[in-house]
Amino acid sequence: MSAPLPVARLAAGATLVAVLAAYFALHERLWSAGLGLDVAFVAFVLLPLLFALPWLALPARTARWLPVAAALLVAGAILADLAEAPVPGAFLKLGAVTAVGFLFAALFESALWAAAIAIVVPWIDAWSVWRGPTRHLVTKRQDLFSSFSIPFPIPGEHAAGALGLPDFLFFAVFLASAARFGLRARLTWLTMTLSFGATMALAAYTDIFGGAGLPALPLLAAGFLLPNLDRLVSKARRSR
Repeated sequence: MSAPLPVARLAAGATLVAVLAAYFALHERLWSAGLGLDVAFVAFVLLPLLFALPWLALPARTARWLPVAAALLVAGAILADLAEAPVPGAFLKLGAVTAVGFLFAALFESALWAAAIAIVVPWIDAWSVWRGPTRHLVTKRQDLFSSFSIPFPIPGEHAAGALGLPDFLFFAVFLASAARFGLRARLTWLTMTLSFGATMALAAYTDIFGGAGLPALPLLAAGFLLPNLDRLVSKARRSR
C-alpha cells in the first residue's frame, strides 16, 4: 500500500520547517533567560515542534518512494555536513533518520518486535554513554559528535543541546510501529516527545555520567512501552 502525504500535512510540515529554520538561524538574538526557563522552553516548545515533523510525515511510512527519499536525504545530509551548513543539515539529518526508521519498522512482523527492541536498546545506550563510544564522542570528539547528532539551540545563547541520530531513529521506529500495529500512536508520540524533555532536564541539573550527558533511549523506550503496555501484553498472549 502506498499513499501520498495529505496536502494539509505537507503544508503544515513546510510551515514548521520554515519556523524552526528561522529559530535555528536567529536563536542567539532572542531573549536570554535562566536555566529553568530555557529547560522549559526546549522541553515544552522546541522539542515538540521538532518532533512534530516525524508525526506529520507518518503517512509516508507506506509510500513506495520512501527508499529513494531516504537515500536522497542521507546524501543531502552528508553534503550539508561537508559544506558546514548546520541549519539545512539538521533538517536533512532529521528527515534521513526518520525515513530510515520508517523503513526499519516496516520489517517488523508484529508490535512485539518493537517492544523487544525497546527493552534491549536502553541498556546498550546507557553503557555507550557511561563508558562506550558515545562517551568518547561527546567528551573527546565533539567535532565528530556534531556530525552524528541534531542540535536544539538555546534561545539567547551560542550554546545548544543535542540528541544523537540513534535517538531520532528509534523515535521513528517506535512511532511507525505504534501506527502500524494499532497501538496508541498519538499518546505514544506525546510521551516519547516529553521523554526527551525529561532527559534534557535531568542532564541539565545532574552530572551522573561525568560530562557525557544522559542516555535518551531509556526514557524514550518507556515512552513507547508504558502507554501501550496493555495492548502489547494482549498481543503477546494472542501470539502464544
